[in-house]
Amino acid sequence: MEENVRAGRCVVAVDGPSGSGKSTVSRRLAVSLGARYLDTGAMYRAITWAVLRSGVDLTDAESVGKVAAEVDLRIGTDPQGYAVTADGVTVDAEIRGPEVTGAVSAVAAVPSVRALLVARQRELIAKAGRIVVEGRDIGSVVVPDADLKVYLTASEAARAQRRSAEDATDVAATAADLARRDRLDSTRKADPLQQAADAVVLDTTELGIDEVVDRLRALLTERGVA
Repeated sequence: MEENVRAGRCVVAVDGPSGSGKSTVSRRLAVSLGARYLDTGAMYRAITWAVLRSGVDLTDAESVGKVAAEVDLRIGTDPQGYAVTADGVTVDAEIRGPEVTGAVSAVAAVPSVRALLVARQRELIAKAGRIVVEGRDIGSVVVPDADLKVYLTASEAARAQRRSAEDATDVAATAADLARRDRLDSTRKADPLQQAADAVVLDTTELGIDEVVDRLRALLTERGVA
């Protein structure tokens, strides 16, 4: 994709809870902008996979941080196809499984893990120049000087329905898991899930993906960075 990346800085920070449409919107927006794409959640999931494989206690922050520091984590930034590897193992499918999903909030709450990955994320963003970054603390912590900060949200029912369709899981069980993760991610001491003060809030409950992308493109055009 290198030849398709346009010149000029353009950093878009997309935050919000699970099921709000962050991943699909962010990837499609990145393609539209001729930009890179970074899924920070995949980075935390890859570290979680490594922690689970190591067998250390998830409540032992020091041990979890040690595993994170030793993992050779690599993530692509091509929105049309990228891979995530941990210690040379491609883990794209594994990090989306129920075991990692159930443990990722605990691992992501460890301050040393967050410090490590935030530094890595900033390196990738600086290198890309034009990039759409999605996560939970992008606009508030990772890149507070983003050209556009967006907080995507949707009704609990819509979010559960979308995630259930993606994962082929029971809607009620999915809703309960999303509520659990939202609670953990919003109340952790280190970089909690929150809306940046200057973020544009966009409720995607009744909007299609193309409509959301068009609105974000319009906002970027207004700011002269599209």
